[in-house]
Amino acid sequence: MTQALLREIIDYANRANPYPLYEELRKTPVSHDGDGPYVVSTYYEIHSLLHDPRISSDAKNLKATGDDLLGEQSDEEGTTLPPSFLKLDPPDHDRLRRMTNRPFGPPHAPHRVHDMRDELGGLVTGLIDGIVETGQLDRIDLVDQFAYPFPVSVICRLLGIPREDEPRFHVWAETLAASLDPDPDADPTQRGTGSMDARMELGMYLAGLIEERRKKPGDDMLSQLATADGPDGAMTTMEALSTSALLLIAGHETTVNLITNGMLTLLRHPEALERLRNDPDLAVPIVEELLRYEPPVQLLPQRTTLSDVEVAGVTIPKGASVWLMLASGNRDPKRFENPDRFDPDRKDIQHLGLGSGIHSCFGAPLARQEAQLALSELARRLENPRLLEDPPQYRQNSVLRGPRHLPIACDGIRP
Repeated sequence: MTQALLREIIDYANRANPYPLYEELRKTPVSHDGDGPYVVSTYYEIHSLLHDPRISSDAKNLKATGDDLLGEQSDEEGTTLPPSFLKLDPPDHDRLRRMTNRPFGPPHAPHRVHDMRDELGGLVTGLIDGIVETGQLDRIDLVDQFAYPFPVSVICRLLGIPREDEPRFHVWAETLAASLDPDPDADPTQRGTGSMDARMELGMYLAGLIEERRKKPGDDMLSQLATADGPDGAMTTMEALSTSALLLIAGHETTVNLITNGMLTLLRHPEALERLRNDPDLAVPIVEELLRYEPPVQLLPQRTTLSDVEVAGVTIPKGASVWLMLASGNRDPKRFENPDRFDPDRKDIQHLGLGSGIHSCFGAPLARQEAQLALSELARRLENPRLLEDPPQYRQNSVLRGPRHLPIACDGIRP
């Protein structure tokens, strides 16, 4: 039963609305069929395991074998670089995450994300102005024209990529993002070659930039990753490369989905969109509710038990594959009242949309700020926006779920 239900959840035919399937899955909080993964679908059990040191993110600890239900969908980083801290356990994880956090956030760099706000606002303004310049307001693709390019530019500014090189980053990001979406009609060899070439080009470019910054550092994050030598020592070139690639690939994909899922939800709830237009401060609770209601990361499939673990009366054996169904937990009625209702005024909203525990989303402060600025400005400037397709065309990826295109129309764009 579990294996069949999982296949339905992963099936593209159900991408637009997997939530009834999650409801069915929650009837058995921890389920397992044959040689498939142990699937955890309820809020409290997922939250507990995200904080459990017996749960590993390192694939080397996986003993179980079986059908690869996801294939390429679950590989955010590829194989040309060593694993980022996202796929490591303590103490290696803790060391690399601490080193990455020093130039990114509190307590060592408490203002970095906040001080980017004006620059982020300028990027949002420029992209919306670009839509105006096309003169085609009867069909706007909010993904291609806004949500896709915005986070790449943000990551470039964060890392300190020279402005003249930003277009190259957009090409690499687009190629790598496409590689995460299964495409049954494409030549697998050609797709693999294109993805590998993009990863190699990105890696070589970043390696050269890291060496430049070691000789002549600036105040950007890449310089600090390359030159910092704190209590945990210094990052190697490969560690700095892996961390930079993580920021680009994982940070970009989740933010695109957060913004796009957000606009889709607001257009389906015009009263919330109107409230946001009149009160931009509402963007803060709206983004939190969106992270619960339509999380950009639906599930975490790469977890493994380091010892036997009992969850909800089920013993998960050592070395087993564990899937944590974040989107299902976010709609657990035992945790959230009326969980299938989008409610920007929801008070108790400790969602799982950005994970929890030691692997909680590293870029959460930046992603939140990007989404808040993007959604509030789109709400303010678009006159009478409306969906042209509902549901829109979704990405093939069932882990990183979001529309691939979001065609809308509007009557005008305010200055």
